[in-house]
Amino acid sequence: MIELAGTLEALLFLAPDPLPAAALADAVGIEEDEAVEALQALAASLDADARGLVLRELSGGWQLSSHPEAEDAARRLLAKPRTPPLTPAQAETLAIVAYLQPVSRPEIARIRGVNAESAAQTLIERGVIEEAGRSQFGAVLYRTTDLFLRLFGLTDLSGLPDVTAWDPTPEVAASIRERLLRAGEARLGVPAAAAPAEGREAEPSSDAGVAEAPAGGHEGEEAAEPPPAPVIPIA
Repeated sequence: MIELAGTLEALLFLAPDPLPAAALADAVGIEEDEAVEALQALAASLDADARGLVLRELSGGWQLSSHPEAEDAARRLLAKPRTPPLTPAQAETLAIVAYLQPVSRPEIARIRGVNAESAAQTLIERGVIEEAGRSQFGAVLYRTTDLFLRLFGLTDLSGLPDVTAWDPTPEVAASIRERLLRAGEARLGVPAAAAPAEGREAEPSSDAGVAEAPAGGHEGEEAAEPPPAPVIPIA
């Protein structure tokens, strides 16, 4: 069990603003004068051990801050440009890879309804997705990386949020469901007319009952990636 000074240090670390001794005492369950004494001891301990943090009493409260001698190094570190946040396109692409991996870029484009090349390349450069072989049609497959797990605080992919907990509007749900069904049909190489999705009827054909030759050419040739199926963009 950590001592009183350690508990106070943890509380101060979590607080963005100075904390009054009374608030700290109430959180720990001790008298205010006891908290002040422990805070003074903590400040002396940090100073005696030449730590990188100092404890200061200011603005009516106590706050941990970096040591003045570390200021120049801190300025150099914080002056570096920070990685910008993900754009909506990148976030959508990353979500698709996370839940459907391994998944190819054409599949991502079919689900999103737009080209995914730029978003996928940026995610690769950031190290959150990587190549994971090729599909039966020769397209590069993508999967998430260990860095993705660390950044999102996951032990493994089973920790991803349950998509069934999301409650979209009926219109949005229908649109997404249609796009996913069509992407799934294309992934399996099943024409929509041959195997209509649930809720849809196959188009009548004058050639019903006539066997068709495999599309694409001669035996032994590598199958081509099926053309993107039409999609319904999200409103």
